[in-house]
Amino acid sequence: MIWGDILLKARWCYGRDDWRAVVKTLLTDGTAAMVWYRAMQWCQRHRLAPLAMVCNKLNAILCQCIIGRGAEFGPGFVLIHSQGVVINGQVRGGSRIFIEHQVTIGAERDQSPRLADDIFLGAGAKVIGPIHLGRQVRVGANAVVVKDVPDGATVGGIPARVLRMRSLTPDGLFASDAAAPEPAVSTTVPSADSELRFPQEGHDLLVNEPAPFEEVLR
Repeated sequence: MIWGDILLKARWCYGRDDWRAVVKTLLTDGTAAMVWYRAMQWCQRHRLAPLAMVCNKLNAILCQCIIGRGAEFGPGFVLIHSQGVVINGQVRGGSRIFIEHQVTIGAERDQSPRLADDIFLGAGAKVIGPIHLGRQVRVGANAVVVKDVPDGATVGGIPARVLRMRSLTPDGLFASDAAAPEPAVSTTVPSADSELRFPQEGHDLLVNEPAPFEEVLR
Protein backbone atom coordinates (compact mmCIF):
# COMPACT_ATOMS: atom_id res chain seq x y z
CA MET A 1 0.00 0.00 0.00
CA ILE A 2 2.87 2.40 0.73
CA TRP A 3 4.11 2.10 -2.86
CA GLY A 4 0.73 3.29 -4.11
CA ASP A 5 0.91 6.20 -1.66
CA ILE A 6 4.32 7.22 -3.01
CA LEU A 7 3.23 7.01 -6.65
CA LEU A 8 0.19 9.15 -5.89
CA LYS A 9 2.35 11.74 -4.10
CA ALA A 10 4.69 11.83 -7.10
CA ARG A 11 1.77 12.56 -9.43
CA TRP A 12 0.47 15.22 -7.03
CA CYS A 13 3.84 16.96 -6.62
CA TYR A 14 5.40 16.51 -10.06
CA GLY A 15 2.57 15.55 -12.38
CA ARG A 16 4.07 12.17 -13.23
CA ASP A 17 5.19 8.93 -11.58
CA ASP A 18 8.29 7.91 -13.53
CA TRP A 19 11.43 6.84 -11.67
CA ARG A 20 12.86 10.36 -11.50
CA ALA A 21 9.69 11.70 -9.91
CA VAL A 22 9.56 8.76 -7.51
CA VAL A 23 13.16 9.36 -6.38
CA LYS A 24 12.41 13.03 -5.77
CA THR A 25 9.28 12.04 -3.85
CA LEU A 26 11.22 9.65 -1.65
CA LEU A 27 13.54 12.51 -0.70
CA THR A 28 10.81 15.04 0.09
CA ASP A 29 9.61 15.73 3.60
CA GLY A 30 6.42 13.95 4.53
CA THR A 31 7.27 10.73 2.73
CA ALA A 32 9.10 9.23 5.72
CA ALA A 33 6.06 9.97 7.90
CA MET A 34 3.89 8.12 5.38
CA VAL A 35 6.17 5.09 5.61
CA TRP A 36 6.14 5.12 9.42
CA TYR A 37 2.34 5.39 9.42
CA ARG A 38 1.90 2.41 7.08
CA ALA A 39 4.38 0.39 9.15
CA MET A 40 2.45 1.26 12.32
CA GLN A 41 -0.84 0.37 10.63
CA TRP A 42 0.56 -3.03 9.55
CA CYS A 43 1.81 -3.77 13.07
CA GLN A 44 -1.51 -2.72 14.57
CA ARG A 45 -3.47 -5.00 12.25
CA HIS A 46 -1.21 -7.93 13.12
CA ARG A 47 -1.55 -7.27 16.86
CA LEU A 48 2.07 -6.24 17.26
CA ALA A 49 1.27 -3.45 19.68
CA PRO A 50 4.86 -2.87 20.94
CA LEU A 51 6.16 -2.43 17.39
CA ALA A 52 3.23 -0.20 16.51
CA MET A 53 4.10 1.99 19.50
CA VAL A 54 7.72 2.19 18.33
CA CYS A 55 6.62 3.30 14.85
CA ASN A 56 4.29 5.85 16.40
CA LYS A 57 7.04 7.38 18.55
CA LEU A 58 9.61 7.40 15.74
CA ASN A 59 7.14 9.21 13.51
CA ALA A 60 6.58 11.82 16.21
CA ILE A 61 10.28 12.29 16.97
CA LEU A 62 11.77 12.11 13.49
CA CYS A 63 8.97 13.62 11.41
CA GLN A 64 7.04 15.79 13.92
CA CYS A 65 3.92 13.88 12.90
CA ILE A 66 1.50 12.35 15.43
CA ILE A 67 -0.97 9.79 14.11
CA GLY A 68 -2.91 7.66 16.57
CA ARG A 69 -2.35 3.93 16.33
CA GLY A 70 -5.99 3.26 15.56
CA ALA A 71 -6.30 5.76 12.70
CA GLU A 72 -7.34 4.07 9.44
CA PHE A 73 -6.88 5.45 5.92
CA GLY A 74 -7.38 3.67 2.62
CA PRO A 75 -5.03 3.56 -0.38
CA GLY A 76 -3.51 6.88 -1.37
CA PHE A 77 -2.67 8.46 2.01
CA VAL A 78 -0.42 11.43 1.12
CA LEU A 79 1.35 13.72 3.57
CA ILE A 80 2.52 16.56 1.36
CA HIS A 81 4.31 17.95 4.43
CA SER A 82 4.24 16.19 7.78
CA GLN A 83 5.39 18.81 10.28
CA GLY A 84 2.78 19.50 12.92
CA VAL A 85 0.20 16.99 11.66
CA VAL A 86 -1.95 15.53 14.45
CA ILE A 87 -4.54 12.82 13.73
CA ASN A 88 -6.66 11.16 16.38
CA GLY A 89 -6.59 7.38 16.65
CA GLN A 90 -10.34 7.07 15.98
CA VAL A 91 -10.27 8.89 12.63
CA ARG A 92 -11.45 6.95 9.58
CA GLY A 93 -10.53 8.08 6.08
CA GLY A 94 -11.13 6.80 2.58
CA SER A 95 -8.82 6.72 -0.42
CA ARG A 96 -6.67 9.53 -1.79
CA ILE A 97 -6.44 11.82 1.22
CA PHE A 98 -3.96 14.70 0.77
CA ILE A 99 -2.75 16.50 3.91
CA GLU A 100 -0.60 19.61 4.25
CA HIS A 101 1.43 20.59 7.33
CA GLN A 102 -0.04 21.70 10.68
CA VAL A 103 -3.33 19.89 10.01
CA THR A 104 -5.34 18.57 12.96
CA ILE A 105 -8.03 15.90 12.64
CA GLY A 106 -9.26 15.55 16.19
CA ALA A 107 -11.95 14.24 18.45
CA GLU A 108 -14.63 16.00 20.46
CA ARG A 109 -16.17 14.04 23.32
CA ASP A 110 -14.49 10.87 22.08
CA GLN A 111 -16.01 11.20 18.61
CA SER A 112 -13.80 11.76 15.57
CA PRO A 113 -14.34 12.82 11.95
CA ARG A 114 -15.04 10.49 9.04
CA LEU A 115 -13.48 11.35 5.69
CA ALA A 116 -14.67 10.07 2.33
CA ASP A 117 -12.50 9.73 -0.81
CA ASP A 118 -10.49 12.40 -2.66
CA ILE A 119 -10.04 15.02 0.06
CA PHE A 120 -7.49 17.81 0.33
CA LEU A 121 -6.74 19.49 3.68
CA GLY A 122 -4.83 22.75 3.40
CA ALA A 123 -2.06 23.93 5.70
CA GLY A 124 -3.23 24.57 9.24
CA ALA A 125 -6.74 23.20 8.69
CA LYS A 126 -8.62 21.81 11.70
CA VAL A 127 -11.32 19.14 11.35
CA ILE A 128 -12.90 18.50 14.73
CA GLY A 129 -15.64 16.32 16.16
CA PRO A 130 -18.20 13.78 14.91
CA ILE A 131 -18.52 15.20 11.40
CA HIS A 132 -18.37 13.79 7.89
CA LEU A 133 -16.42 15.19 4.95
CA GLY A 134 -17.89 14.12 1.62
CA ARG A 135 -16.14 13.07 -1.57
CA GLN A 136 -13.83 15.47 -3.42
CA VAL A 137 -13.90 18.04 -0.62
CA ARG A 138 -11.23 20.74 -0.37
CA VAL A 139 -10.54 22.45 2.94
CA GLY A 140 -8.74 25.78 2.77
CA ALA A 141 -5.70 26.78 4.79
CA ASN A 142 -6.38 27.47 8.49
CA ALA A 143 -10.07 26.59 8.15
CA VAL A 144 -11.83 25.18 11.20
CA VAL A 145 -14.40 22.58 10.17
CA VAL A 146 -16.94 21.64 12.82
CA LYS A 147 -19.93 20.65 10.64
CA ASP A 148 -20.56 18.11 7.89
CA VAL A 149 -19.29 19.08 4.43
CA PRO A 150 -21.20 17.90 1.32
CA ASP A 151 -19.65 16.21 -1.70
CA GLY A 152 -17.70 18.50 -4.04
CA ALA A 153 -17.50 21.44 -1.65
CA THR A 154 -14.61 23.81 -1.07
CA VAL A 155 -14.75 25.26 2.44
CA GLY A 156 -12.78 27.89 4.29
CA GLY A 157 -12.90 30.30 7.21
CA ILE A 158 -13.48 30.08 10.96
CA PRO A 159 -15.84 28.35 11.35
CA ALA A 160 -15.63 26.89 7.86
CA ARG A 161 -18.37 27.62 5.36
CA VAL A 162 -18.93 26.48 1.79
CA LEU A 163 -17.14 28.76 -0.69
CA ARG A 164 -17.68 26.79 -3.85
CA MET A 165 -19.43 23.68 -5.12
CA ARG A 166 -18.08 21.41 -7.86
CA SER A 167 -19.65 18.51 -9.68
CA LEU A 168 -18.05 15.18 -8.84
CA THR A 169 -15.62 13.96 -11.49
CA PRO A 170 -14.09 10.54 -12.18
CA ASP A 171 -10.60 12.06 -11.86
CA GLY A 172 -11.19 13.26 -8.30
CA LEU A 173 -8.88 16.04 -7.15
CA PHE A 174 -6.80 15.72 -10.30
CA ALA A 175 -9.64 17.13 -12.40
CA SER A 176 -8.83 20.52 -13.91
CA ASP A 177 -10.69 23.54 -12.66
CA ALA A 178 -10.76 24.76 -16.26
CA ALA A 179 -13.77 22.51 -16.82
CA ALA A 180 -15.82 24.56 -14.38
CA PRO A 181 -17.95 27.32 -15.94
CA GLU A 182 -16.53 30.78 -15.53
CA PRO A 183 -18.72 33.72 -14.49
CA ALA A 184 -19.99 35.88 -17.32
CA VAL A 185 -17.89 38.96 -18.02
CA SER A 186 -19.50 42.09 -19.40
CA THR A 187 -18.01 43.35 -22.68
CA THR A 188 -19.62 46.78 -22.37
CA VAL A 189 -17.07 49.57 -22.64
CA PRO A 190 -18.00 52.60 -20.52
CA SER A 191 -17.88 56.04 -22.07
CA ALA A 192 -15.48 58.70 -20.87
CA ASP A 193 -18.29 60.39 -18.91
CA SER A 194 -19.31 57.22 -17.08
CA GLU A 195 -18.41 56.65 -13.45
CA LEU A 196 -16.98 53.30 -12.42
CA ARG A 197 -18.06 52.13 -8.98
CA PHE A 198 -16.04 49.28 -7.50
CA PRO A 199 -18.45 47.11 -5.49
CA GLN A 200 -17.94 44.98 -2.46
CA GLU A 201 -16.32 41.57 -2.88
CA GLY A 202 -18.57 38.99 -4.50
CA HIS A 203 -20.62 41.44 -6.64
CA ASP A 204 -20.35 42.29 -10.32
CA LEU A 205 -18.73 45.48 -11.52
CA LEU A 206 -21.41 48.10 -12.23
CA VAL A 207 -21.23 50.91 -14.76
CA ASN A 208 -23.37 53.88 -13.72
CA GLU A 209 -24.97 56.43 -15.96
CA PRO A 210 -23.55 59.97 -15.78
CA ALA A 211 -24.87 61.76 -12.72
CA PRO A 212 -26.96 64.92 -13.11
CA PHE A 213 -24.90 68.10 -13.20
CA GLU A 214 -26.50 69.41 -9.99
CA GLU A 215 -25.42 66.30 -8.03
CA VAL A 216 -21.85 66.64 -9.25
CA LEU A 217 -21.65 70.17 -7.78
CA ARG A 218 -22.79 69.05 -4.32
